[in-house]
Amino acid sequence: MNWLSLIGIVIVILGFALKWNSILVILLAASVTGLVSGISPVALLETIGTTFVANRNMAIFIIVMLVTGTLERNGLREAAAGLIGKFKGATSGVVIGIYGVMRAIFAAFNVGFGGVAGFVRPVIMPMAEGAIKARGHEPNEDHMEELKGMASGMENITWFFGQVLFVGGSGALLVQGTLEGLGIHVELIDLALVEIPVCVIATILAILYYYIKDRQMLKKYYKDELGKDGLQ
Repeated sequence: MNWLSLIGIVIVILGFALKWNSILVILLAASVTGLVSGISPVALLETIGTTFVANRNMAIFIIVMLVTGTLERNGLREAAAGLIGKFKGATSGVVIGIYGVMRAIFAAFNVGFGGVAGFVRPVIMPMAEGAIKARGHEPNEDHMEELKGMASGMENITWFFGQVLFVGGSGALLVQGTLEGLGIHVELIDLALVEIPVCVIATILAILYYYIKDRQMLKKYYKDELGKDGLQ
């Protein structure tokens, strides 16, 4: 066994530990691994290109990132924060809850927004921060970290349960194929009908949980200012 072919793993570990650019680290690891394994530069480029084309979702992800970065540069975050700031009664938990409902509905039609990186971070998080400022508070760093987890959790829950509602989607096909392997034949429309109440219940429970958790954090991090927003 050529142990040098494992050098790519070392490069990945060191690169991530030193917080280098993730894409550059992966490309460097792949290039070095290919060269020490005897793969010619041309064959290596062909392999990388073929793999990239076969995974077209990566190209979509890159486009979304470029568009999001351009929008942020031109005031997307400020616009999102300013919008939610106009609603004085809104809290971060309410913002995340509304997003959960919207996300579940669009997931049922297999419509994505770019996920955590493409929508939650540049749009939902500034709105959640704006909701805190609208109450007269200066956002607490620990509170914001909690909100990041809540918003990401809402994204994952609603997408996970919502995408199966789309007949012909990858999630529904996976379930159908798994059941077929067990000798159980089901139609995709039947799977969607069974999943509807599951998605609704999961979304409602997530909204309630994050709303209550946010109220608790408001009391925890801004207890000296409770009189301003009536949370006592």
